[in-house]
Amino acid sequence: MTFTTRFAPSPTGPLHLGHAYSALLAWDMAQVAGGRFLLRIEDIDTSRARPQWEAQIYDDLAWLGITWEMPVVRQSDLMPRYRQALEGLWKKGLLYPCTCNRRDILAALSAPQESAVHYGPDGPIYPGICRTVPHPDAEMPRDKALRLNVNLAHQDNVKYSENGCCAGYIIVTNLSEKIGDVVLARTDMGTSYHLSVVLDDAAMGVTDVVRGADLAEATMIHVLLQNLLGLPTPRYHHHRLIRDDAGKRLAKRDDARSLAKYRAEGATPEDIRAMVGLPPAKP
Repeated sequence: MTFTTRFAPSPTGPLHLGHAYSALLAWDMAQVAGGRFLLRIEDIDTSRARPQWEAQIYDDLAWLGITWEMPVVRQSDLMPRYRQALEGLWKKGLLYPCTCNRRDILAALSAPQESAVHYGPDGPIYPGICRTVPHPDAEMPRDKALRLNVNLAHQDNVKYSENGCCAGYIIVTNLSEKIGDVVLARTDMGTSYHLSVVLDDAAMGVTDVVRGADLAEATMIHVLLQNLLGLPTPRYHHHRLIRDDAGKRLAKRDDARSLAKYRAEGATPEDIRAMVGLPPAKP
């Protein structure tokens, strides 16, 4: 199977050094393997996505010397795909509507009868305030968040290959305690990062996911969804994060580290490679 990876930024701000490291690392890996490099624009958060940031992504990546296959995948064009997957999980009784906000969840977790708050990939583990098993003939609501009933997913564990490991796998057990009932569709999106990324990686034929270590914990959610939806599980490569001088990982609001600023100051693509600890590009 052809090595296929992708870079999947959100057009909600400028690309920074951390993005450059992730994109260049994935690009380099694809070149070494004689494989494919794909670009996906993750713009399901329409309240924050902006056309000018999407245009800047293309410009910055091209400046770095990265090329990608066309057409570029844009998640905002794929809502019917996400809806279909949600409908399938709903009909299996694995989803339920939830009206809780963050304040409701924290209040329930801080109640006297509750024990210590446990955290998962999405923050505090949801305490099941709205958890129900909807009637199988009930119509899936469009105006409420939808959560996955992990206890009914019947997955004792998930297994996946980390960093291309061929000799062994990471096995995650007790999923209900580690991830809780995660949101698969937000009211303002109609989908979620977790659902969309799993469906898109499968549809694009991605064999190797290259992304930051901050998303390593989310992998157990993604493998669970792959199992439930009958999708292949790619190999995962979670790389180190690029941090500022204080040791804090970079964010889009940190404009001082944006590629556009470095470019304006006269930096070259090779300078960026050196800054993030990558070797020079091969001729």
